[in-house]
Amino acid sequence: MIGRKTVAAFLATSLLFGGTFVAAKGGLEYFPPLLFVALRFDVAAVALIAYVLLTRSRADLVPRTRGDLGGIVATGLFAIGLTNALLFVGQQYVTSGVAAIIASLNPILTPVLAAVLLADERLSARGAVGMAMGLVGVALVANPDPSAFGAGGLLGEGLMLVSAVCGALGSVLIRRADADLSSTVRTAWGLPLAAVVTHGLSLAAGESPAAITWTPGAVLALAYVALLAGAVAYIAYFGLIDEVGAIRANLAFYVVPLVATLGGWALLGETISGLAVAGFLVVFAGFAVIGSESFARPGLRETLPGRLLASGSLRSLDDAYATDGGTDDRPTSDCRIDGDGPGCPADD
Repeated sequence: MIGRKTVAAFLATSLLFGGTFVAAKGGLEYFPPLLFVALRFDVAAVALIAYVLLTRSRADLVPRTRGDLGGIVATGLFAIGLTNALLFVGQQYVTSGVAAIIASLNPILTPVLAAVLLADERLSARGAVGMAMGLVGVALVANPDPSAFGAGGLLGEGLMLVSAVCGALGSVLIRRADADLSSTVRTAWGLPLAAVVTHGLSLAAGESPAAITWTPGAVLALAYVALLAGAVAYIAYFGLIDEVGAIRANLAFYVVPLVATLGGWALLGETISGLAVAGFLVVFAGFAVIGSESFARPGLRETLPGRLLASGSLRSLDDAYATDGGTDDRPTSDCRIDGDGPGCPADD
């Protein structure tokens, strides 16, 4: 059963990240792209560090294990730093529709990487169908002009594709690190690392603070991407990864284009086509498939090729007994080999 806290984190992640595309596109009129990202992380880091200093004990703030350090690096370097640097640079060269399609590859890339790097997160047949439906729905909502692909935007498309890979890899590595630090504290450590990385990239690219045009619009764009789509959204997103895993957490990126489209309609007077409405329905149907009871007939799991569809569970078997230390009086079997054996949970 999904709790209210998980639902709230998912909605916050989707809504706040959904506004990033609009704010980033507007902010790029005033800032060089990499410097825009770096300043975003500067402001977000100050806000989040102040928050954890006020709400956490000193003992809770100190990384103590290799997993803590690994989680910080995965957060700051991959999930935040490189992902956003490549995203903001790439957005200069592509339309918002194309950007939405490429960014929505994140949920597809995540289970591929999870199958290689994680033992406890693999994609079920139901999950594969639901994710495919979600991607089709996003394509209908974004409805990019086919001529926009490759029309002088190959560089941007390539950068955004690498951005999606970095984001998916970062979320999987966070899960793999199994840090003891809370997700909020881990993010507070990761943001300064992301700021250092992006400031270094900005300097290497020859960007200058003198190129910034400080206007009320610039301040508003920076405030949104730093505080709302930065500090607040990161608390929700990385907490979601810890709670439900990288695969399910990254489903939020299917909702992001929907939020951006609805926001453009509500705030900017943009129209929503009938095709977009159909896309909304397809995305929701995809989520319904992912969240429904398994439709697989007995034994289907064993007939599907490859590791991606080898398991019907998105969580490790150990999680089923987390409340009692992993022990149970019933006879057990290796559920990754014999999914119907004694002691194994039912298919998701």
